[in-house]
Amino acid sequence: MSPANRLLVIKWVHTLIWLFFVAVILYILYSGIFDDVDKYTWVGIGLIIGEGIVLLIFKMFCPLTVMARKYSDSDKDNFDIFLPNWLAKYNKLIFTTLYVIGLIIVLVRTVF
Repeated sequence: MSPANRLLVIKWVHTLIWLFFVAVILYILYSGIFDDVDKYTWVGIGLIIGEGIVLLIFKMFCPLTVMARKYSDSDKDNFDIFLPNWLAKYNKLIFTTLYVIGLIIVLVRTVF
């Protein structure tokens, strides 16, 4: 497989995984806002914590970004994923904020 095709596969996989985690974060936020906390909310919280640990291990880079770097020398933030460059650039800030808000609401709903 050519380097360009490998990068294309990584971009598709990365985008699909990104969509999954965005859905999980939005579900956590939904669960908190609508007071519909269930076992899937807690599974989602665990998945996001696991994702955070992986990012910490890879110095705040997704392992797929590290893999994609072998096939591209682009300096764009979206070289490894099918997202607009602005969203790829601020992705961690946007979705970490949404996750923390959702987590706080869920904890308030379940503790108080």
